[in-house]
Amino acid sequence: MSGIFSTLFVGILAIQNVVAYPNSSPANLGKRDLNSWIASESTYAFNELICNIGSGGCNSGGVASGLVIASPSKSNPDYWYTWTRDSALVFKYIFDRFQSGYTASLQTQLQNYIVAQAKIQGVSNPAGSLSDGSGLGEAKYYVDMSPYTGGWGRPQRDGPGLRAAVLIGYGNWLVDNGYTATAQSIIWPVVANDLAYVVQYWQLRNQGGFDLWEEVNGNSFFTTAAQHRALVEGIQFAARIGKTCNNCATVAPQILCYQQSYWTSSGNYIVSNLNVNNGRSGKDANSILTSIHNFDPAAGCDASTFQPCSDRALANHKAVTDSFRSIYSINSGIPQGVAVAVGRYAEDTYYGGNPWYLNTFAAAEQLYDAVYQWNRIGSLTITSVSLNFFKDIYPSAAVGTYASSTATFTSIISATKTYADGYMAKAQQYTPSNGALAEQYSRSNGAPLSAADLTWSYAALLSAADRRAGIVPRSWGSSAANTVPGSCSSPSFGGSYTSATNTGFPASQPPVTTAVPTSTGGTTTAPTGTTTTDGTSCPTPTTCEICQVCPTCPSGGTVVPVTFNELVTTQVGQTIKIVGSIPELGSWNTGSAIALSGSGYTNSNPLWSITVNLAAGTTFQYKFINVASNGAVTWESDPNRQYTVAAIASSSWR
Repeated sequence: MSGIFSTLFVGILAIQNVVAYPNSSPANLGKRDLNSWIASESTYAFNELICNIGSGGCNSGGVASGLVIASPSKSNPDYWYTWTRDSALVFKYIFDRFQSGYTASLQTQLQNYIVAQAKIQGVSNPAGSLSDGSGLGEAKYYVDMSPYTGGWGRPQRDGPGLRAAVLIGYGNWLVDNGYTATAQSIIWPVVANDLAYVVQYWQLRNQGGFDLWEEVNGNSFFTTAAQHRALVEGIQFAARIGKTCNNCATVAPQILCYQQSYWTSSGNYIVSNLNVNNGRSGKDANSILTSIHNFDPAAGCDASTFQPCSDRALANHKAVTDSFRSIYSINSGIPQGVAVAVGRYAEDTYYGGNPWYLNTFAAAEQLYDAVYQWNRIGSLTITSVSLNFFKDIYPSAAVGTYASSTATFTSIISATKTYADGYMAKAQQYTPSNGALAEQYSRSNGAPLSAADLTWSYAALLSAADRRAGIVPRSWGSSAANTVPGSCSSPSFGGSYTSATNTGFPASQPPVTTAVPTSTGGTTTAPTGTTTTDGTSCPTPTTCEICQVCPTCPSGGTVVPVTFNELVTTQVGQTIKIVGSIPELGSWNTGSAIALSGSGYTNSNPLWSITVNLAAGTTFQYKFINVASNGAVTWESDPNRQYTVAAIASSSWR
């Protein structure tokens, strides 16, 4: 590692844990080492993902603004449509990237998406209309937003919940930056319709819908989990903006209660579809996708929400991935505990039933999530449920809890990272040299198959790469909503739906910051002392010195966003993190260190940055560390740095 540890600034923009790779060319990706491939492939994948979004995307001519095409392929197969599910999952990644580091272009993409979804909600279609909410269960539309009227698996009930989660994320960002009125007037009407749909049409025992693969009409684990998360986030968001999520608090715990029904203790895996008779085992990548899309960094290894490091999720990971070891020629001879190509489910016949890039990336992502959670907790627990998973990668594993200070913990973390990297390497092995990711790759020789340039494949690669680098999303609040009722019930409520017609976003809503000089000659962010708003008045700060949320200040008094900037030249795969003497900075536990963002990194200005909300008056010590892709930690030299958070933010320090 080279470079110097430089300046700390105090700013008002809250940024989640994030790192980024230095810029690199996507050309001639080839079969290089995994770190280099991920760095270059990530650049290529993001460009292709944006190309598949209308109306300005290079693959999206004639596509309505804000719509995501599943693929540019118009025949064999024809994916020239926009799917509610796929679009939400793609924009979940876009929002996470936007929240990691503000760019006006991504904000425009998000706003265009929201406007498009507000319009699509009102389009009557074969599934129904907005008047009773039934039309929100339609799966796909033509690229001009007109309804697809052909035969299809409908309704599909995961779309509204997934879409709500994206809009709630952006709505919270708006509130964080003082634009509460926009969240109330533009975001909430769209979200309210989706939440009402979940409350009214959640997958009761006698009311199913088609799964994410659009093949099985029953109860889908993926859908149930998406619905639960949407209501949990909806309750919190509504409270922030002075709205009410009608009946959400009653229904959410019952959805969680029903979600436990998918677990089979006799086989130690998740049966991904219930109330069906399709001759399948139920072992399905549906369940791995559920675990990663409901990953909550603050939730620990909670089993009720099937967090990635929970014993249930790990046992299920083994059951699902093992189901592909003997059926694909390209997996022939690969032992348990070594990565394989991953498909949808063993009985799949679509295009001959092959591995999917997005599912192979998902298998890696769950393991990266687990490593993050173990490091954050400072220990890992092996139960009888997860024991066989651990034995595959660490043969001497035994039931028990292992602190981060033990050799067993260190060995298992290393083995899990290696296992996860194997899935990334497996996808790399069968990715063409130009970097293009199709939907599938052949079970016999790995050649790309089915739809070319699948948008979801690119989003899956990018998400897995982020988790590998320590980039995690913000908590969605599962820790406050993971108590399973003693008995399940099926409350029934109607819904109220209103067309969301207010879609005129203000011309500019940047983060509430101002630029000030830095010692390196660039600029950084510092508070203005007041909060920018979007038409509402914000009171002069009193109990808190800086209001991040207008018009109410954070509870508990003065909270100051402190931005740490670090200039250091890094190599691909390295992450700069901060660790310190207070819980917000990991209490000197490197496993809980906070990753800085490299979104502004250039060869001439190798800047890493992160903003952390800290209480005014807090005095702490800290250091920057460089974490290699294999987990090795390099500390900066002594002495420890020290800082006291001022009640009023100053422009710079040191």
